[in-house]
Amino acid sequence: MAIAEAEYFGQRLDAQIDWYDKKSAANQAAYKRLRLIEIVAAAAIPLLAGYRQDSLPVGIAIGILGLIVAVLAGVVGLYRFQENWNEYRALAESLKQEKYLYLARAEPYHGDQPFELLVQRVEASLKSETTGWAQAIRAAGAAERSERERASNRPR
Repeated sequence: MAIAEAEYFGQRLDAQIDWYDKKSAANQAAYKRLRLIEIVAAAAIPLLAGYRQDSLPVGIAIGILGLIVAVLAGVVGLYRFQENWNEYRALAESLKQEKYLYLARAEPYHGDQPFELLVQRVEASLKSETTGWAQAIRAAGAAERSERERASNRPR
C-alpha cells in the first residue's frame, strides 16, 4: 500500500517540521532563561562579597547564589538545551528546505519519481538525527559510568 503525497506531507513531513520547531523554541527558551538566572546569580556574588563585613545573612546569600550557579550550570549541561535548540532548528530548516525544493520541483526533485526521492531524503535526515541522539545518550551513560568507577576507586 503506497502512501499518498498529501498524507505524507500532513502526517509525516509537516508534523515533523512542527515538532522540531516547537522543541527548538522550547530548548532555546529554557537555555536563555537558565543562563540569564545563572549570570545574574554569578554577578551578584562579588557584589554581595563587597558588602559582607562579617554579616552572616550576606554570607549565607553568597553561598546560596554559588549553589544556584553550580546547579544551573549542571542542569544546562545535563539537558543540553543549547545543543538541542541548535540541532532541532537545523533539522526543522532542513526539512522545510526539502519540502520547498520538492514543491518547486527544483534540483534534485525535477526528475523521475520526485516524491519517492523526497521520502528517502526526509527519512534519511530523521534517521540521522535519531541515530545521533541515541549515540549521545550512550556516550553520556558511558561517561557517567566511568566517573562512578573513578569515584569508587579513589583512595579514601
